[in-house]
Amino acid sequence: MNIILALVIGYILGSIPFALVIGKVFYKTDVRKFGSGNLGGSNAGRVLGKKVGVAVTIMDAIKCIIAMGIMFLVDPSCILYAGFGAAIGHCYPMFANFKGGKAVATIMGYVLGLVLFGLVPWYVFFLPLASFFAILKVCKFVSFSSICMIFIAFLLAFFTAELPTALSIFVLWCFCTYRHRSNIERLRKGTETKITWM
Repeated sequence: MNIILALVIGYILGSIPFALVIGKVFYKTDVRKFGSGNLGGSNAGRVLGKKVGVAVTIMDAIKCIIAMGIMFLVDPSCILYAGFGAAIGHCYPMFANFKGGKAVATIMGYVLGLVLFGLVPWYVFFLPLASFFAILKVCKFVSFSSICMIFIAFLLAFFTAELPTALSIFVLWCFCTYRHRSNIERLRKGTETKITWM
């Protein structure tokens, strides 16, 4: 029963579309109608500016940590499921017609939550985050850098954490990679958009 509760709590919190809320409330803009149409920090930043992109990214991560924190108080053994629910909710939000983002920030929020609740060492979050910016500096592709970042988090967790925890990151990496399938196709064709701010 607590597993179901964790998934539900995670899904509801993950469904909060901060990119849509900030866009409509403060900018009278529906970010779904511009750029990639995704409700994530990357598209929010592309449409509304860098500061909004950073704010949305942080809040998309925090909502996952909050879900995990709630379940930590209820049943610590179920916090992994709360993280899964949040990632699913972010991609298929009940508050935005089930069309959301690609869960990169939410998954990294999950990894940070694992650090905060003592399931993985601190560097399982911070080294992949540093690698994201390093890879992005070289290739200029947010999609590729994001996929690499989460996979690096999995590799580090595999050697430093319990197997179920490491495998949970791997499953989320698979989910994130699936959500990036159109980006991967554009990368293959050489038509993926590069960033210009780094």
